[in-house]
Amino acid sequence: MSSKRTRLASLLLLAAMLLAACTPAATATPAPTEPFVFGLIMVGPQFDHGWNEAHWEAAQYVLEHVPNAQLEWIDKVNSADRPGVTIEQVSEDMIAKGARVIFTNSAEFKDGTNNAAAAHPDVTFIHISGDAVLDGSAPANVGNFMGEMEYGKMMAGCAAALTSQTGSIAYLGPLIDPETRRLVNSAYLGAKYCWENYRGMDAADLRFQVTWIGFWFNIPGVTLDPTQVANDFLNGGADVILSGIDTTEGLVVAGQRAAAGENVWSIPYDYLGGCAEATNVCLGVPYFNWGPDYLQTIEGVMNGTWTQEWEWNGPDWSDINNPDTSAVGWVHGDALSADNRATLDGFIAGLADGSINLWTGPLNFQDGTVFVADGATAASEEIWYTPQLLEGIEGTSQ
Repeated sequence: MSSKRTRLASLLLLAAMLLAACTPAATATPAPTEPFVFGLIMVGPQFDHGWNEAHWEAAQYVLEHVPNAQLEWIDKVNSADRPGVTIEQVSEDMIAKGARVIFTNSAEFKDGTNNAAAAHPDVTFIHISGDAVLDGSAPANVGNFMGEMEYGKMMAGCAAALTSQTGSIAYLGPLIDPETRRLVNSAYLGAKYCWENYRGMDAADLRFQVTWIGFWFNIPGVTLDPTQVANDFLNGGADVILSGIDTTEGLVVAGQRAAAGENVWSIPYDYLGGCAEATNVCLGVPYFNWGPDYLQTIEGVMNGTWTQEWEWNGPDWSDINNPDTSAVGWVHGDALSADNRATLDGFIAGLADGSINLWTGPLNFQDGTVFVADGATAASEEIWYTPQLLEGIEGTSQ
């Protein structure tokens, strides 16, 4: 090799060494942060096409929006499906797996949620549909939220009254408590308003009845059979069944009877996709959209801004079906006529702008006592703790 070539090679080698010395070393890929674990405890089946599936969808919403989130979950936490299993036990297991937030989704979970929270003050518990924060019994690490489904039930009642050919509407009820009473009352008020104001009919000619099965869904040998109750409604002259239970028996029965040639309809509850099992008889569905509240809770705990609250969250009236902002929505069903869709849209607009307020008196309870005096409007807590069904509804309040 010539001396020139040797010198050139040496210079190139030296330049390469200098360049390597001046270039910063490549940084290693940061290790993934610890997963944020949250828990979901459901009272009923994960895919019930109702209440529990709506909560399952909320958990998926969190997983889509929070990087590295991890879900621990259990369904069917009730005495029939999992005898002896308690909220306290399930919470211990989830916390052992790293859960920092636990959502419990049934009114029956109030005491268990409070007990578990008291034992684990560093974990945030959200009891959905509960009111321990409101009544002062909640530990500091328990929050409550609930969707203001009263509006959704008013819409359902209106759709039923606009459609009914017999003037007889039936409500398939779960167990009896303040929540279920106020939802039945809301559906009745919506039906009565639309029966009188849009159809021009006398309220005395509207029949609105409720039968309670005894729980949120069918437990053979424990509850009434919702399939039989739904058939009894239709056999008794009702032509629209509103559901207040977590599952879709009312819709399924109406679909079966319609297939046999009857003019009957139904309105399910809880879940955006609730009409799917019998779209031909479904007038629509009022549904919960829990995702935004779940996400807000998770983000608040992650960034240290979560504070204890009791929240009763209503529709986003600018768009009640906005998946990122509205706690309660309504979707029209295939069986709701075009004219009735337009009328119902006008009713919803009246609820939105306040020109229709169905909690304005005079309103009496079944026993004749005054709930809301003439010209007055019920306060939120009066509605929340509703002690009776309203005058005009057939069915027991207790």
